Amino acid sequence: MSDVLTKEQRRKNMKAIKSVSKLEAVVSKQLWKRGFRFRKNSKDLFGKPDISIKKYRVVIFIDSCFWHQCPEHSNMPKTNAEFWKKKLNRNVERDMEVNRHYKKNGWNIMRVWEHEIKKDIDKVIEEISMFIIKAKQ
Repeated sequence: MSDVLTKEQRRKNMKAIKSVSKLEAVVSKQLWKRGFRFRKNSKDLFGKPDISIKKYRVVIFIDSCFWHQCPEHSNMPKTNAEFWKKKLNRNVERDMEVNRHYKKNGWNIMRVWEHEIKKDIDKVIEEISMFIIKAKQ
């Protein structure tokens, strides 16, 4: 099925989509309540981490199970399968590039799956908190 919008209309539509998910907002709010101060979606850092603390060289990414191909919950759309396979595989490749970049440059990187937050947000917040505290030392 072809797109009903022109390329320019589709581009404009996609640009209007906000980059912060509800899960990111919930996690950010919980971390802020615990006294952590950070930046969200820093455009000046490689890969635009969801949460970053430059002072401690900490970056945290909250990965959606669909867009980042979670091993437990990913599913490949049946329609336009070749397009989606290429797009989603590129997301996974980009994630690995980002991980290599930060590890190579001595940063502390953490990735959290969407399903982990949905399953037990308190546990995830505690893990992120401990990760940040460890990086501070």
